[in-house]
Amino acid sequence: MHVDECKLLAQYNQWMNRRLYDVCSHLSDEERKKERKAFFGSIHGTLNHLLLGDQVWLGRFENKPVQVESLAQELYSDFDQLRNERALMDARIIQWTEKLSDKVLDGNLTYTSIVHPVERTQKMAIAVIHFFNHQTHHRGQLTALLNQCGLDYGVTDLIWMPEIDT
Repeated sequence: MHVDECKLLAQYNQWMNRRLYDVCSHLSDEERKKERKAFFGSIHGTLNHLLLGDQVWLGRFENKPVQVESLAQELYSDFDQLRNERALMDARIIQWTEKLSDKVLDGNLTYTSIVHPVERTQKMAIAVIHFFNHQTHHRGQLTALLNQCGLDYGVTDLIWMPEIDT
């Protein structure tokens, strides 16, 4: 993993989040919050978890740890507020990658796990790969839920992102 790949993944993250929030905006609040037996319950719960996870990991990367109650914690019950915070977080992730260096990626990250609350040290590059993979994993769950609602979210492949040169 190199800085250029991190920048690309941050752009992809922003692109996909904008598109999926646009699709989710066509649902009523009731439909977004409906229990669908997903890992985080609902579409809204999945959106919340994605933002929460990004807050936690970016806090670790910036050495500004974020305290959370649980990985299912609802950050914002209002969709517009959640969407606005998502956009701010995506911009923050892009800014973080702009300051990132290969030297930092080659180093280690020490943090306390939420799932198993012990201090861990990991290669920074592995933690960053996990960060972006985590986003993709849960957006995959979200697209499945949107598909079940009969909504078209379009192509999700990174290679179709408009910024990618063909």
